Amino acid sequence: MTAPFWETTPLTEMTTEQWESLCDGCGRCCLHKLRDDDTEELHYTSVACRLLDVKTCQCTDYAQRRRKVQDCITLTPKMIPELDWLPPDCAYRRLSEGRGLPQWHPLLTHTSQSVITAGESAAGRCISERRAGALEDYIVSWPGLPAEESH
Repeated sequence: MTAPFWETTPLTEMTTEQWESLCDGCGRCCLHKLRDDDTEELHYTSVACRLLDVKTCQCTDYAQRRRKVQDCITLTPKMIPELDWLPPDCAYRRLSEGRGLPQWHPLLTHTSQSVITAGESAAGRCISERRAGALEDYIVSWPGLPAEESH
């Protein structure tokens, strides 16, 4: 039996399809973050990008997201080590750090529901930026914690 692509193919050599399949759909990277200008301390919020469906954590216009949301980031392998705000169990981050996929990842479970069941998803835990007020009122810690600590 051959090993799965994520164990044999470096991030920099993955096809677009392979790269995209690493995203578990948790929605945590689509939550707004605040960085203290003086201390550089990062603060997570439970406020989601306006394109994120807060019930499913799927982007409502993935193909046009960068055109509609100016600060939407398209992740690349080179960026991953520099991004301190990626969730600790993010597949991109884990693979970049030489760790495997978490046991609840859809590539292992063959269902997207496993992300929600494991408590990794922002589904039902966030509010759209269209409904939220000041971001400071929505500071939370769970987006930056591993699933076992985020409940």
